[in-house]
Amino acid sequence: MRLLLLLLTLGLALPAHAEGFISRLLNKPFPGGVAVLDLGNASQAPTARYQGKPVLVIREDGKRWIAIVGIPLGTKQGAQQVEVEGRNLGFEVGERHYREQRITLKNQQQVTPNAKNLARIERELAEQTKAYRLFSPRQPSNLLFDKPVNGPLSSPFGLRRFFNGEERNPHSGLDFAVPQGTPIKAPAAGEVILVGDYFFNGRTVFVDHGQGLISMFCHLSQIDVKVGDSLQRGAVLGKVGATGRATGPHLHWNVSLNDARVDPAIFIGAFKR
Repeated sequence: MRLLLLLLTLGLALPAHAEGFISRLLNKPFPGGVAVLDLGNASQAPTARYQGKPVLVIREDGKRWIAIVGIPLGTKQGAQQVEVEGRNLGFEVGERHYREQRITLKNQQQVTPNAKNLARIERELAEQTKAYRLFSPRQPSNLLFDKPVNGPLSSPFGLRRFFNGEERNPHSGLDFAVPQGTPIKAPAAGEVILVGDYFFNGRTVFVDHGQGLISMFCHLSQIDVKVGDSLQRGAVLGKVGATGRATGPHLHWNVSLNDARVDPAIFIGAFKR
């Protein structure tokens, strides 16, 4: 009774349902975060779209359907909408501040590339963007991910990055400080959809976990998989290196939902405000 009176006093509503484990784990509605929305308990999975792109929908606790929405890092605080079966379902994006990181690179081409390298970067970006936008029907095997390597985090998601004093895109993943040659394991089952050796990312592997949930691993010293390979959770896909734009050996891991890069820390239970 006291809880009810407190909620009414604060102008809040009791939740329509008890949150399940996945909702408690993933619902971090901030720029670069994830929003989990209740879609009800229809007999068939509803379809949902956010900013024109299909959204991951799963059944939680065997009862209700939930949409798991990736929120782009550049999203402003305030109201957002997801389209569900022809109707709009609203949610609020909160505020989150990200720190700065300043990096000095010896290779100036990795800060201000020449025309030849810019053309290469544009080709590689188009290839990787296509991979991020893949939406396969498979259900993810697990949403509480394993860490791809065991080691300390060296750079968190969302850092505003300055290379040789010049601001560039924010840090779109997590960095793990682990030695050269450390095996990298798939955090969930999936299919390898892209491998490459890129100007910025170096040796890179993309894994599709299902319904727009994509992992990207880069700066590898060695790739041990090929496009089309099916990986079980924990399968080794390559080894840590320092290829591409890297100042030393480490693993950079991206997680993407509906083509929005989101904080991988959310999926390993390590999210911090």
